[in-house]
Amino acid sequence: MSGEIVMSLVVPPHPHPVLCPEKNPGWQAIRDAYDAAAAQIEESGADLIIIYSTLWPSIIGHQIQAQQHPEWVMVDADFHDLGSIPYRLSIDTKFAHAWNDANHARGLTSRTVDYDGFPVDVGSVVALELLNRGNRIPAVICSTNVYSNRAETTVLAKACLDVVKAQGKKAVAVSVMSLSNRMFTEPIQPEEDRIHSLKDDEWNQKMLELMADGRLEDVGQLSRTIHSQIRIKKVVAFKPMWWLSAMNGNRNDLTGEVLAYEEIHGAGAAVVALSPESCGTGDKEYDEDDVEFYGGDRGVLDNTEPTEDHGVALHEPTTKGNSFNTDLAPKPVGAYPHARREGDLLYLSGVGPRQPGDNSIPGGPIKDADGNPLNYDIKAQTRATIDNVARILEQAGSSLDNVIDVTSFLVDMDRDFAGYNEVWAETLGKVGPTRTTLAIQALPTPIAVELKVIAKA
Repeated sequence: MSGEIVMSLVVPPHPHPVLCPEKNPGWQAIRDAYDAAAAQIEESGADLIIIYSTLWPSIIGHQIQAQQHPEWVMVDADFHDLGSIPYRLSIDTKFAHAWNDANHARGLTSRTVDYDGFPVDVGSVVALELLNRGNRIPAVICSTNVYSNRAETTVLAKACLDVVKAQGKKAVAVSVMSLSNRMFTEPIQPEEDRIHSLKDDEWNQKMLELMADGRLEDVGQLSRTIHSQIRIKKVVAFKPMWWLSAMNGNRNDLTGEVLAYEEIHGAGAAVVALSPESCGTGDKEYDEDDVEFYGGDRGVLDNTEPTEDHGVALHEPTTKGNSFNTDLAPKPVGAYPHARREGDLLYLSGVGPRQPGDNSIPGGPIKDADGNPLNYDIKAQTRATIDNVARILEQAGSSLDNVIDVTSFLVDMDRDFAGYNEVWAETLGKVGPTRTTLAIQALPTPIAVELKVIAKA
């Protein structure tokens, strides 16, 4: 007996498509996409729906719902004014307990939940309400451990697949998640809804482009960069992609379809369907450690330390007095903070394009490890530099709109000024700070541009 994943889905957790889709065309589009996905599940012949819910965070390993018919009334903590969703779910308890056992066999910490009155999270309730009308197909729901890294998340999926195959299930794997999650912090009128941040929209579109091409593993690989650059640092930026990719054998040749992409209270909401049928494109090699057993060593695949040191020792940002630091900016090359506040002003240390987490350089480095010149993209470096400035300012409670003076350093004025100046005009140029641009011989890392910024706090 051998089971399989017959389709995979990415769906949003917000209650709007259930409770009030008619109030906004985008919410209605998400509801329609949910309905289309439900029809695809029916056509697939699935006999199990597996929910990986980012709205159910856990600390002690992973939790698996094992009560046969959890029943309650779901009221969203933020959107209680929209109404309530009564639910009575049908859980495949045999599968839930077997998954828990399989987790233990692979070294994971997990446990089942069989407790009358235990609340099911809003994301799982919404997903099952719209994908599984009448509870025709049994489901199983798993939490997201807030500390799990890619190794742990991959092993969780492999343990699940062990049971899918052993029980001969035709299963649908569902990641319940928003894309970007920068939401409005005050009530809005439905007609005012939009993606809160342009940067978030750009990353959302990139993820959707990859998923539409069936490149699920590429989304998993890109997720760390997304996590470092998206406006709200959050669990759901990457873990559900790791899980869903592992549930599909870390493939890049699935057949994907974006059924809808809209905004819900500022967040990016999408319904994406992925078929295991190959789309015929070449499959990218899986370049993570292919772990089979989890040894409890969180961090083994985190890539929290730079993977490209460029021959320069990096430092933890200095914290003292009025200093401000953030994990969303690259580590300094010396003992200094990202920013310091004095009175009503913020003074930023020199900021370049290196990426937090992996220390890579968008647009490429200007030279290789032996000092040989390389071709690079000054526009990409400049955009990345300004993005880093924005993240530091936001961490310090300010923004790009408050920048009042910038000193720019270019290692090749003749080659790079035009491209740098073009990106400036599109970004900081619209803010209107004073600027001085200097040609210098070199910077500590192989980058072409650095900015020294003063901003209002």
